[in-house]
Amino acid sequence: MTTSLIFDMDGTLFQTNKILEPALEATFEKLRMKKLWHDKTPIDQYREIMGVPLPVVWETLCPQHTLEVHNNTNQWFLDELIQQITKGNGALYEGVEETLAQLSKTYPLYIASNGQIPYLQAIVEQFRLNRFIHGFYSIDVIPSGNKSELVHLVKSENGIAEGFVIGDRSSDIKAALDNNLTSIGVRFDFAQENELNKANYVIDNFKEILTIV
Repeated sequence: MTTSLIFDMDGTLFQTNKILEPALEATFEKLRMKKLWHDKTPIDQYREIMGVPLPVVWETLCPQHTLEVHNNTNQWFLDELIQQITKGNGALYEGVEETLAQLSKTYPLYIASNGQIPYLQAIVEQFRLNRFIHGFYSIDVIPSGNKSELVHLVKSENGIAEGFVIGDRSSDIKAALDNNLTSIGVRFDFAQENELNKANYVIDNFKEILTIV
């Protein structure tokens, strides 16, 4: 029986913090220009909820805005993130490329992310992750926006019976539990201790995965 590994993207493989602030600042500057925002950019508030689906982001950061404004804001933000990635301003965490290369020799690897498809594609292309990863799954394909359902889709489409979910937020840990998989929490930029305390394992360095699987 083959063990598979399912990775989150933001805050797990990809250092989203390197592109988050400039992309969010540019997005809220557009809102200011359109007289739809008058305060400073809520970067700290976003860091607290990093990893949730983008519709939830705008409901949280801009609850006073209409759905139309949320949709427009989401598109601006997505465009800014992709622009930052293609400019080379993002980065994988230390040890990610080497660890994925080693793991891929033995295990099927997948990504299950709350990021939207164009955003994931930009990261995959920039860092040539298709060298290591068998399949990429975006929350876009799950109407409910539920990470557990996304991981279930990865399992069912690829005949996965056992394996690991690796991520930095409670939704990743819950997705592992809900799908009878083992969870590995990563204590990186956006991780919160109270969200990792139910993980089967918690790591501080990506290469530690090699000692677990």
